[in-house]
Amino acid sequence: MYHPFTIAETLSTAWNIFKKHFVTIIVYSVVVFFILLILGVILGLLFTAQDFYIDMLVSLIVVVLQAYTTLGLYKLIFTLIDSEFYEFHISQIFPKFTMLVSYVVIEFILAALVVTYKLFLDKVTLNEMVRNIAIILGTVAGLVCVLRILFFNSFIADDDSGPFESISQSIKLTKGHIVHVLSILGIIILLIAIPAKLAQYFPPASLFIIFSYPFVNIFLAVTYRKLVYSHKDVDDLDSETI
Repeated sequence: MYHPFTIAETLSTAWNIFKKHFVTIIVYSVVVFFILLILGVILGLLFTAQDFYIDMLVSLIVVVLQAYTTLGLYKLIFTLIDSEFYEFHISQIFPKFTMLVSYVVIEFILAALVVTYKLFLDKVTLNEMVRNIAIILGTVAGLVCVLRILFFNSFIADDDSGPFESISQSIKLTKGHIVHVLSILGIIILLIAIPAKLAQYFPPASLFIIFSYPFVNIFLAVTYRKLVYSHKDVDDLDSETI
């Protein structure tokens, strides 16, 4: 008999994985944190001139680094999950070049959509009421878009899907799960967005994110796996699903 997908059970599974592989995951997170911090300082020292092309270059480097570390984390999570059944190889946690390209392409598509809409609001003459309505509609549309493509990085890391293929797969995966996806959004806000905001006023709060960020991504990876198996009508017992 197959179990229905539930947020509570998925959180429990994610927490068990987090506890079991705590040292490995935290070491990865801390190493990545310091690497990005050091590279950020280096980039700041090397590219100090206020120039459009230099800013674009720095932005591209940052996006690529962010893409690589994010995919690396997901590859690590899926490798740790699958190591219960298959032999673990360190090479499995390194993202392929095609995965990196797919992730960066999606990042630029999303950025282009946001910038285009912002330029539209800035250039088109609208009265205040119409402008506010446009902002609200744009925000809602953007939120729906983000929720529907929430698992694109999981498909890239786990299935080596292309940019448009991963988006399509995520949209299909989240179909009929809007309440679950909204619950996931609430968990992300609670564990990452709120601590990040608090860290602006109380810097030590940022240390919490070193722990909450990998846990949230484990939760997303487990959710992805369980939804995939749910769509395949396969039993979602931990030993079989993940």
